[in-house]
Amino acid sequence: MAKLIFFLAVQILLLAVVSSAGDGEDFFRTMDRKLLGLHKKEKLTHFKVYWHDILSGPNPTSIMIQPPVTNTSYFGAISMIDNALTAKVPMNSTVLGQAQGFYAGAAQKELGFLMAMNFAFKTGKYNGSTITILGRNTAMSEVREMPIVGGSGLFRFARGYVEARTKWINLKNGDATVEYNCYVLHY
Repeated sequence: MAKLIFFLAVQILLLAVVSSAGDGEDFFRTMDRKLLGLHKKEKLTHFKVYWHDILSGPNPTSIMIQPPVTNTSYFGAISMIDNALTAKVPMNSTVLGQAQGFYAGAAQKELGFLMAMNFAFKTGKYNGSTITILGRNTAMSEVREMPIVGGSGLFRFARGYVEARTKWINLKNGDATVEYNCYVLHY
């Protein structure tokens, strides 16, 4: 009888150890906000850049990697981008960074895109920092608003929105310049 009680006690102890080992406590913890710089006052930064989508010529910055489902709309098409972000409308103005990501035809009855891109800044105070934009772009609307869902560097924990306005478009080859007004909340 003593052996049976000892055996049951060992089994219960092993069961308790095994069941408590996988409770997930090792995967999360509460942190001090100061360790990540979150004790500082949040700032609102506004900046304007010009996004140059070049589909033509010997060095396009936008490449279609998936053609559309039909010839009548852009639906289903996917284009990868590495577009220059400049300080002014002309392509040869000061380059502030690159817009890197993709846009995909996501609307069947209008020219609407899913935009997923990082604005990677390469000069000035924000050199090395990024903001991430993810949202719907109805390209024929005068003003399009898309959310800023995050960032890195000086834009860590960023949120906000962008307003896009087409400044120039070549209807023959698809090249375009779009003004982006960016409103970013960050620490």
